[in-house]
Amino acid sequence: MSSTLSMSASHVPSAPRTARGSFASAAGGWQLVAPALVVLCAMNLVPILWSIGMSFFRYRADRLRTPPHFLGLANYVDLLTDPDIWERVTNTGQMILGSVLIQVAVGALLTLLFYRPFPGRRLILMLVLAPMLLSTVFVGTFFNFFFLPPFGLVSALVSPFLGHPFNPLASPTGAMACLIVADAWMWSPFVMLMLMAGLSGVSRDLYEAAEVDRASRWQRFRGVVFPSVRGVLLLAVLFRTIESFNAFDLIFTITNGGPGTSTESLSTEIYGDAFVLFETGRASALANFSTFVIIVLVNLYFQAIRQRNRAAEER
Repeated sequence: MSSTLSMSASHVPSAPRTARGSFASAAGGWQLVAPALVVLCAMNLVPILWSIGMSFFRYRADRLRTPPHFLGLANYVDLLTDPDIWERVTNTGQMILGSVLIQVAVGALLTLLFYRPFPGRRLILMLVLAPMLLSTVFVGTFFNFFFLPPFGLVSALVSPFLGHPFNPLASPTGAMACLIVADAWMWSPFVMLMLMAGLSGVSRDLYEAAEVDRASRWQRFRGVVFPSVRGVLLLAVLFRTIESFNAFDLIFTITNGGPGTSTESLSTEIYGDAFVLFETGRASALANFSTFVIIVLVNLYFQAIRQRNRAAEER
């Protein structure tokens, strides 16, 4: 009898024990991840919530003894009705539009140049990629001296034809053009890398099939190349739009927002409100407005991707 009980006990299903083990392993996993989650929340979520809260108050970071004064939505209403803010938005849009268009065009040309192997390709490619590896402050300082007379190369080349020192940073149009050129020079290789990564995923069979069908170069580009890199191109445009939208150090080192306020952007306005005027509440509201614009841009990107996938499924 005892032997029968022992045998039956040895054949008891082990599912509850397995369930307990999986629960214990899951709990142990959360314990391992919890410190990282706490650090991420402390570094990201807490400042965001603090910024949102401060945007509803009049508060100065240089007057810690003065309690915050609740304003409600007054900071946001002030921003939306301030013509200076809309001037900053216009300047930011001009820089984004000009810089991203040049980056896409130059990046596409560089992709066509470096996609196929040729002698010395690796060395030249390293030189082309060098600008995006440099510090933005270094690039801004370099271009500042590059444009300024009398030692700047641009000024030295143009001044003899004008008969007087040429300073492109002295005019609003010239200063904006200098910022666009500097930003495009630095980040066009990034677009090239993204496009080359997209082209590397295109099957060679598609090219061979297009050649067998005697498709022209334009037909091969429209039917094979562009559909394969369109998603990567949209992603590159999104990344560069967000980075150009948040550009600060390049503007600060080249033009410092001048001449006047012709190259002031939303980022420089946030810096001025937060660290020059110490209007912490207003700066927080403007930062939240900028974050909202970026979220809209990201949503537009994902909407374009969804439309592309829907069109591909319909085919």
